[in-house]
Amino acid sequence: MDGHFAHLAKPLTIRGKTLKNRIVFGAHTANMAENGLPGERHLGYYTERARGGAGMIVVEPVPVHRTGVLTRGNFRHDDDAVIAPFRRITDACHEHGTVMVQQLYHVGQHGDSDLSFAPHWSPSGHASYHDSDGSRAMRAHEIEEIIEGHVQAARRCQEAGFDGVEIWAAYHSLLEQFWSPWSNTREDEWGGSLENRMRITTRIFEAVRRQCGEDFIIGLALSHGPSTPFIMDIEGYQEIVSIHDRAGHMDYVTCGSGSYLDFDQIIPAFTLGEKLGCTMSRAIKDVVKNGVVTAESHIRTPENADAVIGAGDADLVSIVRGQIADPHLASKALDGRSDDIRGCISCNQMCWGRRSRDYWISCLINPSAGREFEWGGDRFTPSKNPGRVLVVGAGPAGLECARVAAERGHQVILCEASGETGGQFRLAGLQPRRAQILDLLDWYERQFMRLGVDLRYHTPVEASEVAGFEADHVVLATGSLPAGTGKQRWLPQHEQLPGLENGHVWAPEDILRRTAQAGARVIVLDEGGNWRGCGTAWYLAERGHKVTIVTPDAYVGKEITRTSADFQVRKNLVKSGADFLTESVITNWHGNGATITSLLDGTQTFTAADDLVYATTNVACDELENELRAVGQPVHIIGDCAAPRLAAYAIFDGRATGNLL
Repeated sequence: MDGHFAHLAKPLTIRGKTLKNRIVFGAHTANMAENGLPGERHLGYYTERARGGAGMIVVEPVPVHRTGVLTRGNFRHDDDAVIAPFRRITDACHEHGTVMVQQLYHVGQHGDSDLSFAPHWSPSGHASYHDSDGSRAMRAHEIEEIIEGHVQAARRCQEAGFDGVEIWAAYHSLLEQFWSPWSNTREDEWGGSLENRMRITTRIFEAVRRQCGEDFIIGLALSHGPSTPFIMDIEGYQEIVSIHDRAGHMDYVTCGSGSYLDFDQIIPAFTLGEKLGCTMSRAIKDVVKNGVVTAESHIRTPENADAVIGAGDADLVSIVRGQIADPHLASKALDGRSDDIRGCISCNQMCWGRRSRDYWISCLINPSAGREFEWGGDRFTPSKNPGRVLVVGAGPAGLECARVAAERGHQVILCEASGETGGQFRLAGLQPRRAQILDLLDWYERQFMRLGVDLRYHTPVEASEVAGFEADHVVLATGSLPAGTGKQRWLPQHEQLPGLENGHVWAPEDILRRTAQAGARVIVLDEGGNWRGCGTAWYLAERGHKVTIVTPDAYVGKEITRTSADFQVRKNLVKSGADFLTESVITNWHGNGATITSLLDGTQTFTAADDLVYATTNVACDELENELRAVGQPVHIIGDCAAPRLAAYAIFDGRATGNLL
């Protein structure tokens, strides 16, 4: 046992159920339901985290009422048909000694009519901060209906084998809406005094206890938005929780961050700090005398988690994205193998990014997430015919393919033309606050040492040299490069940027590699609305350059909206003095500035600049593929050399191809 994580390793008993460690895989919407029922995807997803050592799993929330449906993948809210498939999940996870809880929720005024086709219900009829709709001020009989919805949902959980439920009052959801005088302006028995505003949660706790008995765990989920104290301040949460705690209503309290009004803090990307939930967990721990406290929100690593408990900020720690990225995080940490943990990079691209588009979630660095039932978890089946594999290119696709092939027993040679791994992914790690990418690249190199991968730097591979490697499988991961033309998608009639010949025009790669030294004033043409443009602009702005971002999109950072990181990026850019020109293109580069044309009305303006950086779509480096195919050499094509895309798809290609070799 790694004594460094002694706090995490210590068991804890809640309501007669013993958690083998203090690591929780907390509630989050995996969005994997099929026709409202958990299926094979869910079974594989949760079982892998139980196998990986989580002490407790809080399965994603089930809406307690038709007006609370929020995603396509929500579970059925009022149907006993969920019991049997959930029993498969709880039975499978219990086999690994994991305590199983399910979260129950209702979002109140912050609903989504596109999915529920129902009015949003709330205490006082306030507007939604999730969509643009208003809500219905609940009548007394409807409040009773919601209370009964919680009770029946808890009954179904118990019959499905769950050890308890977590009542959700976080993110300014329905129950918190009742607590807060800001959102509860009722004048009946459900509003006004604190006792009245707490009446709904008191009734829910007591009714669930009567229904499910003394051996059933009941938790409470909270969150705090520091930029919205008008909802409730920390002292307000402390008062409510202490009253419920003295009454013995709940066995634990989970403390997170953000709300529907502080949306970027709910699942904080790397743009925000770590351990955000600890402010609330410390405050709640100060007043809780009977229950225990869980801290969540951007606690990525076992080191952080152990420190949180050691500091007395919480009794349990929820690591969600960290266990999505590496489902065996708990067992690796507690077995003294923390260097083997594949650390979450807090990008939100495939977890929250997919959920925000109403897909089932996955992970940029662990594409087995959500595919455990197809791929056998985050583990590898030995190849029936182990052989020699040549991988050309050590970008994210090549790194993952080489690792997986080696895990499956192949002898792997990985050739990289440069002197370092990562390709463009490494350059992304040089952008502000993105050094977690560099940590991931270090992890790959440690894996190669363990697996015996022959990593060869400064080794470009020509078509005539491939046969000399005597490989049974040849995998090309040669990536992509800037087109060199500055061609804009929204000026398709021009094959290159007008005025390109005037010079001082660069790609993001030139800036991040420092092969180009930009002047004081820089225009960044951002066609993608993603980190290629936004991150490079931020990199320049932080170094004192006066940056103007030109984008055809309606706002800067459009493609990273799905990760909830866009607001913080724009905030930091503005703080650094950057200017934004949206819904615009560059119709001429003059060498000392650009003519900017509005896509809305054709208005032209001149913006002075010393240099122009064009973040446009790359082109595949497929020359080696063409040459090898011409001589009949079978090859596998992965990553950007198949088509320039985001890193998530490169890593997916690498994993999928490595699985097949």
